[in-house]
Amino acid sequence: MTIRSLLSSVSLALLIGSAAGTAQAQIAIGHLQDLSGGTSDVGTPYGQGVADTFAGVNKNGGVGGKQLSVDSNDYGYQVPRAIALYKKWSAPDGKVAAIMGWGTADTEALTGFLAQDKIPDLSGSYAAALTDPEGTSGKAKPAPYNFFYGPSYSDALRAELTWAAEDWKAKGKPGKPKFVHMGANHPYPNAPKAAGEALATELGFEVLPPLVFALSPGDYSAQCLSLKSSGANYAYLGNTAASNISVMKACKTAGVDVQFLSNVWGMDENAAKTAGDAADGVIFPLRTAVGWGGNAPGMKTVMEISKMSDPSGKVYRPVHYIAAVCSALYMKEALDWAAKNGGATGENVAKGFYQKKDWVPAGMDGVCNPSNWTEKDHRPTTKVDLYRAKVSGATDGDINDLMGKGTIKLEKVKTVELPRKPEWFGW
Repeated sequence: MTIRSLLSSVSLALLIGSAAGTAQAQIAIGHLQDLSGGTSDVGTPYGQGVADTFAGVNKNGGVGGKQLSVDSNDYGYQVPRAIALYKKWSAPDGKVAAIMGWGTADTEALTGFLAQDKIPDLSGSYAAALTDPEGTSGKAKPAPYNFFYGPSYSDALRAELTWAAEDWKAKGKPGKPKFVHMGANHPYPNAPKAAGEALATELGFEVLPPLVFALSPGDYSAQCLSLKSSGANYAYLGNTAASNISVMKACKTAGVDVQFLSNVWGMDENAAKTAGDAADGVIFPLRTAVGWGGNAPGMKTVMEISKMSDPSGKVYRPVHYIAAVCSALYMKEALDWAAKNGGATGENVAKGFYQKKDWVPAGMDGVCNPSNWTEKDHRPTTKVDLYRAKVSGATDGDINDLMGKGTIKLEKVKTVELPRKPEWFGW
C-alpha cells in the first residue's frame, strides 16, 4: 500500500467514525406539521412553537449531552403522507425516539403501529380515543404510546355544555335549550360528537340533528339559515378557526341568535381579529393558564423560546403557539428521564411521562397547567378553563395593538372540574 492510499484509508476511516459519532450524539424526533392543509391556520403557529422549543433545547445543551435531530415535515393534513413519514421514522436504521404528531385522523391511523413499534407520539389531537392506554374502556383500541397535553375534545365539550346549562338557567329562559353539533364529517370534529350529545341529553338539552360544513373556508349561508330555522340556542363549532370564521360571519349576516361554543382549535386571537364582531361572545377552552404576555413566571421562558425564530421579540404568539411550547417541553423532560434511565428509546420515553405528578415543565410555572399521565389513564387533566372572546371595535390593524388596547380580549369565564367518570373514559 502506498503512503497516498494509506492516508486515504485513514481519512475515510476518520470520516466514517466522525459520521457515526455525530449520529450517536443525536436523538431523532419526528415532527408532523400542517402548514398547507385544512388545519394550517392553527397548525402553523403550533408547528412553530414545537420547532422553536426544540431549537431552544439544542441551544442549551440538548438532552443528556445529545442534540435533538428533529425531522419536521409539512404533511398537508393528509393521512397517507403521515403514514409514509411514519414508515421512515420507524425503520430500524433510522428509528426515532418519539414523534410530535398533529391531526386526529392520522394519529388514530398510526395508533396500532405506535404500540407495535414502541414509539410515543405527543399529538396535537386531543381525541378521547387516544387516552385509553390499555383499551379497558371498550370504546377504542389500546393506545399505550399516545399522549397529548390538555383536556380531551370530549371533556372540553362536556365542560362547555355544563356551562351552557348553567347559562340557560341563569337567564331564566323557559323550556329546554336546544343544542346542535356543527363541523365537517371527519374524525377530528366528530371525535367529541357522541360524548357531547350524550351529556347534552342528560343535562336536559334538546339535541338537534348535526349541521355539516367543510374544514375549509367557504360560503356557509345555507348552514346558517338552517341553524336559524332550527331555533338552536347553543351550537358547537367543531372545526378549526378558518372555516369557523366563515360560519360566524355568515350567521352574523343572517341574524342568527345563537351562543357559539368552539373547539379548542376553533378560536384564538387571530380568529377574533379576522372574524371581528362575529366572534364576540364565543366560548372556547384554553389549554394554558395564560395567553401571550400573561402575568406568569413561565412567560419569560416562552418569550425566550419565541426568540429562536423571532430575535426581535415583536411577533405576537397566539394561544396555540404557547400550548405547543408546553407540549414540546413535556416531551423534552420525558426524553431527559429516558436518557438517564437506560437511554432515549421509545419505550423509555413513554415511561418518562409517568414519572411526575401534577407536572409542570421546568421554567413554565403559571403557563402550563399541571398534568398527570399514568400507565392506565392518559388523560392529562379533566380540568377545563373556559374563555370568552371579546371584540369591541374595528379589528383591522396589528394584533399586538389590538390586544394591547383591549379591542380583542380573551376573558376567563369559568373553570370546570370534571369527574373522572369510568363511563366517560376513552370517548
